[in-house]
Amino acid sequence: MTSPHSLRRELGLLDATMINAGSTIASAIFIVPSTVALAFGSTMPTLLIWVAGGLVTLLGALCVAELGAAMPEAGGQYVYLERAFHPALGFLYGWAAFVIINTASIAAVAWAFATYLARLVPMSQGAIPWVAAASIVVLTVLNLRGLRTGALTQNILTLIKIGTLAAVAIFALVLPGGTPSNLEPLWPANPSTLAVALGPALVAVLWAYDGWIQSTYVGSEIRDPGRNLPRSIILSTLMVMGTYMAVNAAFLFLLGPERMGASAQVGSDAMQVVLGSGGERFIAAAIVIGTLGANNGYIFTSARIPYAMAVDGKFFQWAGRLDAKTHSPNLVLLVQMVMALAFTLSGTYERLLTYVVFASFLFYALSAAAVIVLRRREPDLPRPYRAWGYPFTPIVFILFAIYLVGDTIIHSPKESVIGAGIVLLGLPAYYYWKRRSGVAA
Repeated sequence: MTSPHSLRRELGLLDATMINAGSTIASAIFIVPSTVALAFGSTMPTLLIWVAGGLVTLLGALCVAELGAAMPEAGGQYVYLERAFHPALGFLYGWAAFVIINTASIAAVAWAFATYLARLVPMSQGAIPWVAAASIVVLTVLNLRGLRTGALTQNILTLIKIGTLAAVAIFALVLPGGTPSNLEPLWPANPSTLAVALGPALVAVLWAYDGWIQSTYVGSEIRDPGRNLPRSIILSTLMVMGTYMAVNAAFLFLLGPERMGASAQVGSDAMQVVLGSGGERFIAAAIVIGTLGANNGYIFTSARIPYAMAVDGKFFQWAGRLDAKTHSPNLVLLVQMVMALAFTLSGTYERLLTYVVFASFLFYALSAAAVIVLRRREPDLPRPYRAWGYPFTPIVFILFAIYLVGDTIIHSPKESVIGAGIVLLGLPAYYYWKRRSGVAA
């Protein structure tokens, strides 16, 4: 088996920050704002809920930053949950991430990429899944060339993406079309609507912030991880929060909360106010770049989870092998690609993600709890970074994560039960590999 330290520490602070920011910002910022505006029907709550979602995400980021700095290893949450609770829990996370969560997410983002590319380049509806599949292949091939190629691709795509979103805010401010009167009403006439809309709107916003944990998967490849890993998580969260606020403010200034809530394509409608017919193409191009950057981040980092499991003897041995030339887990990247292609071409990714979508935040809650557990059980564990506001920070994040998981279970009970079953199917696999490795469970 290959030692996890065979992975090369070649990623700097910029690389790690771009991994997180690029994985988070995809197409949700052009979809969720309409849902939120429709729920509130007024400007201030529509903006403030993005602040609230960003702050909740920041609480989780602060917790994971402590874990990442203390345990800068490949696999991220797989490592943290195994050490804080039980090896089986870490395995279940890695199982769910590789078998469905990450691979189906790659397929979903690829579909979004191809769908919006079709608005720029004419293609038939039947060609969309094949274009989506081609994007997965191209990004995987780039990452097969090694760590630096994958990181450079991520940096370029993310910086272009953030620049494009910044242009949305600048266009709204400097070009004619927007007006302060669009911001009315600032608050809903009936305050009781806030209480009704708050929960569903926060759930939608928190999903738009998902992706902030990706750099922890490549902890073994970040230089000076005690400093750069927590900084990348915190900086990227703040960067995404600022970007989301600026874009939502631009949409409100150009459309107002009522038109924004009624819009099926809020980004296109907003940009058409200032750019005319070119606005739709501008937003389509922004989403194409955004989804490419997000998928490169997912492909790049997700392969490190089964690699870490294999190194521990809890997955197929081939997954723990690194390419002799690139020092990258190329076999995992290829298998991950095949699985994502199967989800893409079969169209099953959407149903699978519906089943396991709640599991992501359940594991986030457990990771925050791991901070508390390890502080008590291993007080002498070297912690180059300690979460600000402990124990308030992990406790508040855990409560929000439980609320989100509970909301998902209430509104999608059948899908949640199926999803829990899919995750628990990993238990037989866990005990199988434990027996093979000869380690007591």
